[in-house]
Amino acid sequence: MNLYEILDKRSCRVDVHARTKDEMISRLAELATASTTAAEIDSATIRTALADREAQGSTAFGNEIAIPHARLAGLDRFLLFIVSTPRGVEFEALDRKKVKLFFVILGPTEAVTDHLKILAFVSRALSHTDLKRELLAARTETALYEAFLRNTQADRAEDGPARVMKLVMINLYVEEYLYRILELLIEEGIEGATIIESAGMGHYISNVPLFADFIGFMNESKHHSKTLLAMVPEEHVDDLMAGVEEITGDLDKKQGAVILVLDIAAYRGSMKML
Repeated sequence: MNLYEILDKRSCRVDVHARTKDEMISRLAELATASTTAAEIDSATIRTALADREAQGSTAFGNEIAIPHARLAGLDRFLLFIVSTPRGVEFEALDRKKVKLFFVILGPTEAVTDHLKILAFVSRALSHTDLKRELLAARTETALYEAFLRNTQADRAEDGPARVMKLVMINLYVEEYLYRILELLIEEGIEGATIIESAGMGHYISNVPLFADFIGFMNESKHHSKTLLAMVPEEHVDDLMAGVEEITGDLDKKQGAVILVLDIAAYRGSMKML
């Protein structure tokens, strides 16, 4: 199960106002019924289920975030929606901070394991500091919805298919291309790359006595290069290569840049730095 399958934009809201915890729980219950998933369940039933769960201990785990959740008879699938409240609501958080972001999860009574997985997926996604900032900055429900999906698209259930990754190497002798290509990587959702300072063979040939008379002929600016290394999902490779050639021109007809795409037999970890 992927989060995008259960996140419903119809229940998401920005700039919701509530004075108390009870008032917010009622508001969340009303918003749940905007989704077709919970449309047949009375908002009072949803409110009671959420309130009963809160009575066991606050779902506000700190850092201005809460994940109210409940299992409901009558639901045949999960529902996830997001609500922001810039002013914040007192929700009995451990760090005593008011909650500004609510992630509501409602699911079938019998789907205990899936419920726990979804809670874990959402919690892990919220460990990315940029996600909270983007969600609080969202001014529309669409922006809120898309920001969450953009930051969680790689999260999959344990039985979901693994993404096939490729190692892309881009070697550049023209430095002005570098920053435009870095912008392209970010646009493609690739948030980590290693840049290696390198040198072309001209740098070394110039120091060999046999080729000494070519020193003045060779362009000094082409002695040094930069090599970008990035792990890229296989399905993005073609688009990335096309984007690079929009910047550099046809690489089969020009000098000064090359792209290599290598298979990765196995990997652990990530180059992500943003």
